[in-house]
Amino acid sequence: RLILIRKLFGCNNSFIAILVRMNSEAIPYECSHRGKRFIHNGHLIIHMKIHTGERLHKCNQCDKAFTRNGDLCRHKKIHTGEKLYQCNKCDKTFSLNGNLIRHLGTHTGKKPYQCNQCDKAFSQNSVLITHIRTHIGEKPYQCNQCDNTFSLNCNLIQHLRTHTWKKSKQCNQCDKTFSLNGYLIRHLRTHTGEKPYQCNQCDKAFSKNNHLIRHQMTHTEEK
Repeated sequence: RLILIRKLFGCNNSFIAILVRMNSEAIPYECSHRGKRFIHNGHLIIHMKIHTGERLHKCNQCDKAFTRNGDLCRHKKIHTGEKLYQCNKCDKTFSLNGNLIRHLGTHTGKKPYQCNQCDKAFSQNSVLITHIRTHIGEKPYQCNQCDNTFSLNCNLIQHLRTHTWKKSKQCNQCDKTFSLNGYLIRHLRTHTGEKPYQCNQCDKAFSKNNHLIRHQMTHTEEK
């Protein structure tokens, strides 16, 4: 800030010091943690919640809460599906600018994040973390309305909608109904015995992909 003042006005250091003091007097409310100043005390109170961890802005569609209303507004786009941030190199869109920035790294071709369980590499660390879950079968995202768990948060969000959507997909072999056609297709395999997920190391096959992932650990002796 001082460098900017010097460049704009050609001020010497003494005059700059006076400007800083005047600025401090005009912005009287100072944060005791970082020295950031505010014109209104209410703005300082809101800012201090960042340091105290207080989260008053709660999402009405999940259990997340935020210290700032702006963060809550950005988070809500995940539920609404609103995607305002467009990649200028492909047709993908994103609800958060940070996700767009991470995505842009995929166009550079650089993949610095290497999986230590196989030869795959990724341009983003978050994608590597998600990939590693396919090796260990980890599903940290738990539905709060049933016992289903998911490896990806987006899959959990999609699943949560099934609790509110009408179950219009009827199985033609039993009385079960489903809100999504994909769930009905997976259910039908329990009647037909179809097992499309084949192990590439033995002749076993499975009706669900997560069952195949767990089985593949028996070949690696991974625990």
